[in-house]
Amino acid sequence: MAQADGVQVDGDGTVHAGAGRPEGPGDPAAIGRRVKSLRKERGLTQRQLAEPEYTAAYVSTLEAGKVRPSEVALRHIAERLGVAEEELATGRPTHLVAELRAGLTDAQRVLAVGDAEDARAAYEQILRRADEYGLARERGAALTGLGECALETGELAEAVGRFEAAEAALAREPLPARARAVRGRSIAHYLAGGLRYSCYLLESAIDELNTSGLHDPGALLQLYTASIAPYMDMGAHARAAQAAELALALVPQVSDPALVAGMHRTVARTLIAEGRGDDARTSLARATELYEQLQIRTELAHCHWMRGYVCAQDGDLVQAEAALRTARSMLVSKRAALYVSQVEVELADVLRRSGKSAEAAELLGTLLDGLQHGRGALHAGGAHRLLGLIAEEAGDTETAELHYATALSLLEQTGAAGDLADICRLLGDLMRREGRTEEALNAYRTGLGHRAEPGTTTLGPAPARPPFTSWT
Repeated sequence: MAQADGVQVDGDGTVHAGAGRPEGPGDPAAIGRRVKSLRKERGLTQRQLAEPEYTAAYVSTLEAGKVRPSEVALRHIAERLGVAEEELATGRPTHLVAELRAGLTDAQRVLAVGDAEDARAAYEQILRRADEYGLARERGAALTGLGECALETGELAEAVGRFEAAEAALAREPLPARARAVRGRSIAHYLAGGLRYSCYLLESAIDELNTSGLHDPGALLQLYTASIAPYMDMGAHARAAQAAELALALVPQVSDPALVAGMHRTVARTLIAEGRGDDARTSLARATELYEQLQIRTELAHCHWMRGYVCAQDGDLVQAEAALRTARSMLVSKRAALYVSQVEVELADVLRRSGKSAEAAELLGTLLDGLQHGRGALHAGGAHRLLGLIAEEAGDTETAELHYATALSLLEQTGAAGDLADICRLLGDLMRREGRTEEALNAYRTGLGHRAEPGTTTLGPAPARPPFTSWT
């Protein structure tokens, strides 16, 4: 009889449980309890269950949890009890995994077209059943879904916790299985103002995928797409453009239309930065078409949001306001509070430029009153920047300076280089007009420090490129 790690194995393959071994659904004690319970439910004696292949003594030993049945013995007992072999071995109903996976698909659909709270309830139910039966993959998927629900409702700390728990549940799975959770966690940190850490999470995962032979087009597309926004906000335009290039090259290998739509929507931002407005519109049109087919309302709202931004950049303020109001209305109906705040900053800018400063100020004031600490440092900073401009245009330089200083404080926490440089410029111009030359110079120097190397960051080497010969 061989012995290892708390178990003993007979020559015929029968396994004896050792002391101290943790019990799980497939452990001898758990199997023994299931056999005994099912045998009694069916009114069978140990002898009736055992014969003709085994003895009553063997069944007694098995029910006591002292042996783990071989596959042949398990099959015999399952047939006598009228249950599936897998259910007897694990305690899981035969079709449980299929049912949970169908439930996950349904919950994802609810999140896409309905209410995040309804989706949350569905994911919670799936999580409970996955925990009950020790299903790591389904547990990880349910936790990831719960993280996405928390992202939509703006509960960023909860989102981070859910995504971290999902990664832990999937720790034994290949990295591609964890990519969605990694992406979600990076987005939560990005929305909270942790741009550098967001980039670190994504770059680490991309490097691992590209250097360890775990190339997975869908996983890479998710990660490259998610990296574009924090790169742009940090002023790392070269990396954002490279991520967009690599994401576009992956599209022919990806069959999930939602991932492809997300890529087109996000890449539009790099095209706008490069002055390629027509290409950005084409990319947004493709994303909108796909999201309309998929009926993913939150992402469709983001397309309207981005279209509004493009129109604003072109000076078409009427169309920009219409698109942003559409995006805001859709997000309000989805109760996506944090995304509503982001759109409202863009809308307020358009309103100010259209001569509707009072409406813009009221919108921004309400927005800031509703923001909690740690939720949306980037757009809180943007809101204070706009309030500063409105105050300065009204001749209230003292209030303007207070808003600029608040914006600077918020944005310094994020490392958003372009926005920081802009705030420093606004602050310096205000001080210069008041004759405070030395203070103005200090503000300009601070801004120049943030823009010292356009298109670069101190993130370290860029991630490894995918191992495709056409890209090397």
